[in-house]
Amino acid sequence: MPSLRIDRWTPSALRKHLFKEETETIESLCRMMMNSDGEYSSLLLAERILNAYEKLDEAERLDFFNLLRTEYDVDADDIKAAARAYAQDSDAENLLRITAAAEPGRQELLRRINLVSGGTRRLVKMREHLLAAMRENPELKKIDTDFHHLFNAWFNRGFLLMEPLDWTTPAHILEKIIAYEAVHEIESWSELRRRLEPADRYCYGFFHPSMEDEPLVFVEVALTDQIPRGIGEILHRDPSTEAPENPSCAIFYSISNCHRGLAGVSFGNFLIKQVATSLKLRFPQLKTFSTISPVSGFRRWLELQAEERDDITSLLAEFDAQADENQRNDLEKLATVYLLEQKNDRNEPLDPVARFHLKNGAVLERINILGNPSDKGMERSLGTMVNYVYDLSRVEDHHEEYVRNHRIIASAQVKKLLGK
Repeated sequence: MPSLRIDRWTPSALRKHLFKEETETIESLCRMMMNSDGEYSSLLLAERILNAYEKLDEAERLDFFNLLRTEYDVDADDIKAAARAYAQDSDAENLLRITAAAEPGRQELLRRINLVSGGTRRLVKMREHLLAAMRENPELKKIDTDFHHLFNAWFNRGFLLMEPLDWTTPAHILEKIIAYEAVHEIESWSELRRRLEPADRYCYGFFHPSMEDEPLVFVEVALTDQIPRGIGEILHRDPSTEAPENPSCAIFYSISNCHRGLAGVSFGNFLIKQVATSLKLRFPQLKTFSTISPVSGFRRWLELQAEERDDITSLLAEFDAQADENQRNDLEKLATVYLLEQKNDRNEPLDPVARFHLKNGAVLERINILGNPSDKGMERSLGTMVNYVYDLSRVEDHHEEYVRNHRIIASAQVKKLLGK
């Protein structure tokens, strides 16, 4: 293997070297990338790095992430020197110096890797691997900070395109709707057709120019005359039933993020609001925009409470789709406590779905016991579902109340369950 004194290589020599057999390690390729000043060489190196990365096994990926963590970190002494210079003279040159010193080298490395065609998609997959590795290696969190920073810029709302998805959408994209559906599994093409073809059913997705055949997130919508109390009213409607002539409600019944590597990059909230606005323009008679949402952490919370409460132990053992009125009332009160009063260490609701909708400015409108009595629904939350309502005229006010004061906006009927 040739010497890696890359800084002394001319661009033409580097290009000639890159056309040879791929014998360099991913470590040496990254060093070559950071020392390359030619666009063509950078493209070749980016492809080589990604090819090499995709051949790594789990242990080798961990070694690569640790390489990024240690060799491409910030230099504390450089930051201190830059900060002292800026304190003495806050001109543009010293500002640039302190900014450069404070940015880890791995951010620039990832930006350069992203130059190659398909680089963004492959880096999203790389972050998926990183998030998995972080479960047992929390020291890798600092690398994820860089991925998160870059992805928030690359997947900025201004770059995203909202597209309607229907039965005429190309099959390779529809296949991904089936694969990525995360809330209510789509088991067949005929089931997908029932969700997309009827006149009162809509689906919209966000796409990014660098991943134009991959939806980032999609939302499924049903137009109805009233807010449903259960998902069966949407998914299992009699096919012979005609669509409402003048629907007054738009029901968001499934929102699916498609890539684990984009976790924490929020665009689902933008999609909901944009879809609501688009539907309102198309159907001016729409008055209510609501979800029928799972309560994904409810059963786990009940199981933890059952360790100290015999009544919850009995409820968990006995509750099923034939539960009597007393059991349903007991579960409804527990669900209200869980959603309104149980908080995490950031003083936000324990339930992740609640956090998503409340942060986006929705109102906790109604709790629906046995809203999803399917096996999955019972396993996740004893069948409990929730309606979150988006009042387009007040959604920003509710968002501000939640973000600034951690206030959960709930309807009178929900608060009444706690005697409030």
